[in-house]
Amino acid sequence: MANGGGRHWNEETQRWEDGTRDAAHVTPPPPARPGHAPSAPPGTVWDPDAPTGEWSVAAPPPAPPGPGHGPRTVWAVVGAAAGVGVAVGLAVTLGLGGGSDDGKNRASTGTPTVASPSFSTQASEDPGTDVGSPSPTAVEPPYGYTAHQDPEGFRIAVPDGWQRSTVASQFGMDVVNYRSASGDRRIQVYQVAESSPEESFQLYLSDEVPKPPGFRKLALESVDGAGVSGTRLEYVADSLRGEPDIGTWHVYDERFRSVDGRIYAIASYGPDTDGGAGALQDLTTALEWFCPSEGVCPAPTS
Repeated sequence: MANGGGRHWNEETQRWEDGTRDAAHVTPPPPARPGHAPSAPPGTVWDPDAPTGEWSVAAPPPAPPGPGHGPRTVWAVVGAAAGVGVAVGLAVTLGLGGGSDDGKNRASTGTPTVASPSFSTQASEDPGTDVGSPSPTAVEPPYGYTAHQDPEGFRIAVPDGWQRSTVASQFGMDVVNYRSASGDRRIQVYQVAESSPEESFQLYLSDEVPKPPGFRKLALESVDGAGVSGTRLEYVADSLRGEPDIGTWHVYDERFRSVDGRIYAIASYGPDTDGGAGALQDLTTALEWFCPSEGVCPAPTS
């Protein structure tokens, strides 16, 4: 429920913020009607054949042929699977822009990022678009997960086929969400404003901060792993604002100081039907593969 201006607790960014409650939320473009398309952002075209419709980067006109040369095409490697007999797929990708971490309040632009010469980053900040292509590494994530170099600068591994969206934040980088197609599982990554994980959870668990309906803390413990130490909160809730009604949610929220000296949070959300086992596996995999843009991280072990 939106309110007027003033100080409010933002559930997405997990901090008190100023301004309208819903101002920071990013919404996808309207779906295309048959024979119609919404107004296109510069340099894009509307693709009505996509599952829910999406903006695609308009192909540039071919360059005039010169002596001994045909039209030039920008190629990027979309993905490479290690192993004998596995084919390497190629696709044409072209993008502009990208994420930044200037620490200012900003909204997603929906502009795709330019593909890297060593691997493709189809990654876009459009809500509802496929997450970026795999980040190059000598170690493969567990089966069913893919490593991505996020436009906000960090590396992470998430389940295959999840969708990426962002929410503007008044502190640090944008809040990044990865969601399953059904919306019943989510991984959220953001930068923590408090000076330590303990201070951050002390604030969140205080009576001052509103909690989701049916909130019940299950555990709060110090954890070590992937070369960093932090604090992990486990809780359940009857519902979460802006998320589908799936019954009880099981949440693992870990906040930690990373190798770049900044404090981050990775929260994993899933149904409580499996006792939180799926959400915990998603969290531990994401943490194992997380690495900020500034700093040297230990190699993932799985």
